[in-house]
Amino acid sequence: MSDLRRARFARLVRNALAELPAEFGERIRNLAIVVEDEPTPEQVQGEGALLGLYEGVPLTARGYQEPYLPDRIIIFRGPIERMSASPRRQAEIVRDTVVHEVAHHFGISDARLDELGLGDA
Repeated sequence: MSDLRRARFARLVRNALAELPAEFGERIRNLAIVVEDEPTPEQVQGEGALLGLYEGVPLTARGYQEPYLPDRIIIFRGPIERMSASPRRQAEIVRDTVVHEVAHHFGISDARLDELGLGDA
C-alpha cells in the first residue's frame, strides 16, 4: 500500500467530514475519526463487509454528570477500496460511511438509517 493511496483515502475522509452541516461541528468535537486498513475479526462479528464502526456512547444515551472518553469512528480502507469501481464511487462510499457512523454518534439506529436510505454504509 503506497503512502500516496493512504493519503488520498485520508483526504476523502476529511472531505466527507467537511461536508457535514456546520451545526454538527461542536457536537463531534470530542469524536476521533481514524482510518484503519481492515476490521479485526471481533469487529466484523458476522457483518460481512464492514466499512465503518462507531465506538462510544451515543449522545442520546449520555448523562450530564458522567465523564466519557472520546468516542471513535473507524473507517476501514480495505473493504471500501474493494467495493469501489472508480475513484468517484470510492468518494461516495466514504462519504456515506462517515455520515452513517456520525449518525450513530447522534443516537440514530441502524433501523432508522435504513428508513432514511442510509443503512447500507
